[in-house]
Amino acid sequence: MRIFLIGMMGSGKTTLGRQLAGRLGYTFVDLDEYLVQREGQSIAQIFERQGQEHFRRLERQALEEVVQAHEQAVISTGGGAPCFFDNINYINQHGTSIYLNVPVEQLVERLLAQGLEERPLLAGKSPAELNSFLAETLTHRKQFYERATIALSDAQASADNLLTLLNL
Repeated sequence: MRIFLIGMMGSGKTTLGRQLAGRLGYTFVDLDEYLVQREGQSIAQIFERQGQEHFRRLERQALEEVVQAHEQAVISTGGGAPCFFDNINYINQHGTSIYLNVPVEQLVERLLAQGLEERPLLAGKSPAELNSFLAETLTHRKQFYERATIALSDAQASADNLLTLLNL
């Protein structure tokens, strides 16, 4: 069984994914980290050198490689991964997708606390610009996120709740 965590950057996919994988004894894969290791450069460098379109093609290839390599895994996708090509369909065909639905205000707080430098879509934005960007991006991406098998609010997003919802 593969479990895919999807949602906006800063929604907690990686943190929750590690916890869930540990509880299940599954492999944990952060798709962004996998891609960075595979390409030997940061996501920011890929964006800067080859552009977002090239990054999205690499992201799809990485998604397919991870699915081929792991039968039992919790996979944290990048925030945009489900929203390009037919990735959300691919994800749903190869596992259970879980949308972590976090309010924009909370995303802004988390992302500012983490720092924006390594996030090419956010670098250099003021808090007000970040809020506007995230709200606009979420408006576009929500149509893909809402096709997930399960949607969880931030308050529901815990390994224990997920294990219950998944009957594991």
